[in-house]
Amino acid sequence: MDDFSMEGDILKDALDKIADINRLLGGNKVTLQGVKKLLEAGKFQKYQEISILDVGCGNGDMIRTLADYAAENGLKFKLTGMDANAFTVHHARSLSVSYPNISYLCADIFEEIKQERVYDVILCTLTLHHFKDEEIIGLIKCFTLRARMGIVVNDLHRTAIAYYLFIAICFVFRLNKMSRDDGLVSILRGFKKADLIRYSKQIKLKKYTLRWKWAFRYQWIINTR
Repeated sequence: MDDFSMEGDILKDALDKIADINRLLGGNKVTLQGVKKLLEAGKFQKYQEISILDVGCGNGDMIRTLADYAAENGLKFKLTGMDANAFTVHHARSLSVSYPNISYLCADIFEEIKQERVYDVILCTLTLHHFKDEEIIGLIKCFTLRARMGIVVNDLHRTAIAYYLFIAICFVFRLNKMSRDDGLVSILRGFKKADLIRYSKQIKLKKYTLRWKWAFRYQWIINTR
């Protein structure tokens, strides 16, 4: 799934099943909790429009979750999903037609961060593990300049238990080979707590929290205010 030219029903099925599993295991809640904490720390007013960028948005399930949360709580969110795969972006748009506050951008994140667009919050849900250490450090540094309130990273804890649990999930959900292989590789590329602490020190972050969450996730909230 790191092939940005990939398209077709197999990819669509993989995107949707990964989103379903993430929702079932509480992954979306980890990101939503992070957004809530940033909004509380930012002391925003309900009438304010909050702009949120979701980097590596997949089928858009995370930002639709945020749109639903905003609607239920009388909040004004302006949501942008970004992915480097044009087919993925097209699929996300098709699933989000009933959400007027959601838009999508097909772009390479390394090109996008060269722009001067600024958001209140930047999200990285199950995306950061696709990059190398030096790329992660560079991205987070740039995100701190582009996010007025902060950044929420929700990514995988690299552990044998998570690896074998995912094998069981593949069997239960009958995931196709691409989904299975991508999921297992993603866990192997995931993080130990020490990795995220090391990045924080190298970037010289002044204010952040790092918590382990079910199911085998790390929630890394970076305040930029």
